[in-house]
Amino acid sequence: MKLSTNTLWALGLVSLLCGGLSGGCGQYHNGPPSDHYDGRRFFNPGKPHDKNFASFLKWKFTAERGPWPEYRELPAYDRPPARVGGGELRLSFIGHVSVLLQTEGLNILFDPVFSERASPFSWLGPKRVHPPGVAFADLPPIDLVLISHNHYDHLDLATIADLWQRDRPRIIVPLGNEALINRHDPQIAVEAYDWGGEVAVSETVNVHLEPMHHWSARGLFDRNEALWAAFALTTPHGNIYLVGDSGYGDGDNFRAAREKFGSFRLALLPIGAYEPRWFMAYAHMDPAESLQAAIDLGRPWVLPTHYQLFRLTDEGYDEPLARLQQLLAADPANRHVVPLQAGESWQVPGSAP
Repeated sequence: MKLSTNTLWALGLVSLLCGGLSGGCGQYHNGPPSDHYDGRRFFNPGKPHDKNFASFLKWKFTAERGPWPEYRELPAYDRPPARVGGGELRLSFIGHVSVLLQTEGLNILFDPVFSERASPFSWLGPKRVHPPGVAFADLPPIDLVLISHNHYDHLDLATIADLWQRDRPRIIVPLGNEALINRHDPQIAVEAYDWGGEVAVSETVNVHLEPMHHWSARGLFDRNEALWAAFALTTPHGNIYLVGDSGYGDGDNFRAAREKFGSFRLALLPIGAYEPRWFMAYAHMDPAESLQAAIDLGRPWVLPTHYQLFRLTDEGYDEPLARLQQLLAADPANRHVVPLQAGESWQVPGSAP
């Protein structure tokens, strides 16, 4: 019997999930219950997740996948400076959600993934279609690593271990993710915080962990045992808001962030991995929802992320950016959104437009 492409893909992803069971050996976090933790698992308050493994299988066996290219080199690769001082803010788009932010004398990596696959395996799972936009050897000394949640396309244990061996950066994660990293390498120092947590990372920059509408898992049996979070960086020259993955929900998290922090100079907002909407809307925004989130945040400068690296969902390679460009062209008020190709850099202006 010859199996269809969708069937083979579904079976491969089931194998991927089953192979990631080691991620769920033992509970990640033990702590008192809260409004988003029941003593075993984390959750989005008032927003129950109505999709299950059967829904996942339905998607995989009925998927209509858009085209993606074969592996190819990028037109250019960024080579960041050693440091950026004062209120200057420089971004290097490494790809997907991996971004190097340089400001206030700090070199900050957000959700760095340098591995070939977003997977527990070297031979199976979503494979990158281009190299990192900054070669690992060209990274400046990294002071701070921020990890939004534990999905393989955001938390790359091999990259974290390499960064630790090279630079000994501070690594800040939501609750439970420190256990996952330390199972991989007990020597890595990791700081874990709950939503509402605040930590000073320099004399001028504080990091805040804020609610994000998402979920977590590394395998079949560790669903939501580790927390997910957005990050707000407060600086003397404007605040920065970093989102790894998020469904839009009703937008309350974005509006709450604006109310709490007043304004943002820059936001990183995902625009991809959104099809089919019936399955993905809970966890991933589409381009229109990302633009609405930017409005909720007060229209800061926006770097769109989460596209054109790993084939995770049904939309084609070019679709998220093409849909975003259509929306930007239709409304001149969207001039604050600046898409980049991996390998490009951006000197972010001092204030939002």
